[in-house]
Amino acid sequence: MGGDNKGAWSFGHESHLNCKGYKLRQRKKIDLSPQPSYIFKKNSLDKRSWKQQEQKPAARVEADTAILDRQGIGYQVPQNKDEQGSEHHHRRRLATVSAAVRQDTSIWTQAPLSEIEPAAESLFHVSIDISDSPDLVASHTRAGQYLQLRVPDVEKPSFLAIASPPSYAAEKGAFEFLVKSVAGSTAELLCGLKKGDVVELSQASGRGFEIDQIEPAEKYPIVLIFATGSGISPIRSLIEYGFSADKRSDVRLYYGARNLKRMAYQDRFKDWESSGVKIVPVLSQPDGRWTGESGYVQSAFAKAKQIYSPTGTGAVLCGQKQMTEEITSILVSDGVSSEKILKNF
Repeated sequence: MGGDNKGAWSFGHESHLNCKGYKLRQRKKIDLSPQPSYIFKKNSLDKRSWKQQEQKPAARVEADTAILDRQGIGYQVPQNKDEQGSEHHHRRRLATVSAAVRQDTSIWTQAPLSEIEPAAESLFHVSIDISDSPDLVASHTRAGQYLQLRVPDVEKPSFLAIASPPSYAAEKGAFEFLVKSVAGSTAELLCGLKKGDVVELSQASGRGFEIDQIEPAEKYPIVLIFATGSGISPIRSLIEYGFSADKRSDVRLYYGARNLKRMAYQDRFKDWESSGVKIVPVLSQPDGRWTGESGYVQSAFAKAKQIYSPTGTGAVLCGQKQMTEEITSILVSDGVSSEKILKNF
């Protein structure tokens, strides 16, 4: 898309060609250009506190080719029957795109950075002051939720899991994040900001970790937690929010990173263990002095797994896709119910 259109697309009953020459069909005529509206808050004259809502149509998009791209995550509907596999599969994919279009409505609130500092190699601890934004505070209700964040002059948001527990927002008036700086991303720009710089936040969303699925503690005495890299962020929220770990007989956290320099939150391990969570660090590229678990998280678990009661076991996963898929497969094959394997996405 070029010229003065700036991403505005309109589809009619007739066929159109997109920028790559693919034909697109649409039953209803819709306008996908953003339509911002502003809602000013009266509670502060010193801070520019305002909310912006970008409204996009909720109409169903049915096209031969459609791309959904959010912060590096692309979704493409196949163009022919061979790629589709089946009409049913094709319709399911279209439904996914349609749902994303319907849900792409966010209310943006400005908030200043209160702290930003290195947490590990390529990882940053970021704290954002939301004390003047009660709607943001109230939106965080469950560990594992995430939100969207935009930096100045950049429209594309970054999706970030909230690292602080839900109670922290109410007590301290802040959200905390563990952000991985990826070259060319919004996250990299965020990590380059300084205290006092203003960003825009959406409200917290997502189902988070549905801990009620593995309660009461007496019925599910075993909880196995798995995290890799920055996936430890929502796991921190869960552990510090609490899930009766001290009332369970076996709670283990398998936490994978490349090496100790890339492992965040080591200063919190002692407190986590005192709450009833045993920490099992796993390094994929350790130095010669490392005597702990080496390799990948799934391999370390497969080697040491001791699941004596599959019906009394729950699991929590967050991190690299291959890890979550392989751990899920291992647990299910051992008799753990898939409903008791919790993920935040």
